[in-house]
Amino acid sequence: MRYFELFGLAPSYQLDLAKLNQHYLELQRAVHPDKFAGGSERDKLLAVQKTAEINDAFATLKHPVKRAEYMLSEQGVDIRAEQQTLQDPMFLMEQMELREALAEIRDAADPEAAAADLEDQIKTLDVRYSAQLGTLLGSNDAAQLEQAADHIRKLKFVYKLREELARIEDSLFD
Repeated sequence: MRYFELFGLAPSYQLDLAKLNQHYLELQRAVHPDKFAGGSERDKLLAVQKTAEINDAFATLKHPVKRAEYMLSEQGVDIRAEQQTLQDPMFLMEQMELREALAEIRDAADPEAAAADLEDQIKTLDVRYSAQLGTLLGSNDAAQLEQAADHIRKLKFVYKLREELARIEDSLFD
C-alpha cells in the first residue's frame, strides 16, 4: 500500500496536515470495524486490518521524520531501522553542546529561560535540516538521496533532544 495514494495526496515532504487529517477521518468512517459488526467474521477481520493499515499510514505521514524516512524508502533507500552513526564532526560537536545545555537546565539560575533558549536552538536546527528535505526527497539522484538520509539522521537527533527537553520541562514546571 502506498501511503500518499491511500490518502489521495501527492507525495511531498511539505504536507497539508489538515487535508491529511480530513482524508484520515473519511477513510476511518468508511472502514471502521463497527460498520461491520453484523457482517461475517472475514469482513470484521478485514475491517480491523484495514483500520490498522490506515492508522499506520496516518502516523507515518503525520510525523515529519517518519514521513521523510518513508519517502526515502519509496526511493529505494531504507534507513528506518539502521544504526549507522553520523560522520559529521561539526554536527556531533553541536549535539554535545546541546546535550550539555540540556543537562544544565535543572541547575540553571533561571531554568525556564534556559529551557526556552534551548527550545529556540532546537527549532533553528529543525528548520535548517527540514528546509532542503522536500527537494532532496523528490530527487532520483543517489547523492541527493544520501544527503536527504543525512538530514533525516540529523533530524532524528533534533527530535530526540526536543523530547528529552519536554520531559525535563514536565518534571520542572508541572
